[in-house]
Amino acid sequence: NPDELLAQIKKNEQKEKRGRLKLYLGMCAGVGKTFAMLQDASKASGRRIKVLIGYVETHGRAETEFLLFSLPQLERKKISYKGFELEEMDTDAILEQKPDLVVVDELAHTNAPGSRHRKRYLDVLEILEKGIDVYSAVNVQHIESLADTVSQITGVMIKETIPDSILDIADEIELLDISPDELLQRLSDGKVYTADKTKDAVENFFRKGNLNALRELSLRLTADRVDKQVRDYMQENRIPGPWKSTQRILLGISP
Repeated sequence: NPDELLAQIKKNEQKEKRGRLKLYLGMCAGVGKTFAMLQDASKASGRRIKVLIGYVETHGRAETEFLLFSLPQLERKKISYKGFELEEMDTDAILEQKPDLVVVDELAHTNAPGSRHRKRYLDVLEILEKGIDVYSAVNVQHIESLADTVSQITGVMIKETIPDSILDIADEIELLDISPDELLQRLSDGKVYTADKTKDAVENFFRKGNLNALRELSLRLTADRVDKQVRDYMQENRIPGPWKSTQRILLGISP
């Protein structure tokens, strides 16, 4: 089909001009998304790729802060709002410095009033359009189509989300998966939140049943993404299918 061929050519051309987006996905805080992201950024820097830390939140985790020492960090932009001084990522400075790769934590974050964009994922989209690669991290509860489901499971209202279309444009999604028992142990050891927040976190969000359900959501989301990549690959390369890499349902419906 000539129209399909032309659409695919245009899609590939746009993709080549745009920066590559890698998302680090987890079932919730504490699974190691930021740590893995900084490890990969350090490896990229070792390959002489110009890396810049746009915004990273360590939450006081010593091992995460240690990884930041060897990487150039962008000074945060200070915004005054209702008597408070808030710190946000300086997107203008990133575009001015033109790094090869920028690390942007907490993708679903809502920026302070007066920022360049209302949401951080919009900053990331603009950075990508300038041909700059981005590493970013997000939890499964912040995916727009899953936010209501997560609220029903945990009883916690999810206020910050990103559209599912961000997953569609991601060139790579890496799932950071650990068992609920291991995560609860990390929480108990103070490796997720400070001691004053840990008790409330366990009682409200980090219950084992909640974590199992969130883990299943993140695994299914990643599996669906991989399945879509397989189908896109088959379509682009004119491979007859289907491959038996996942289950398929065929329905027969009368007129």
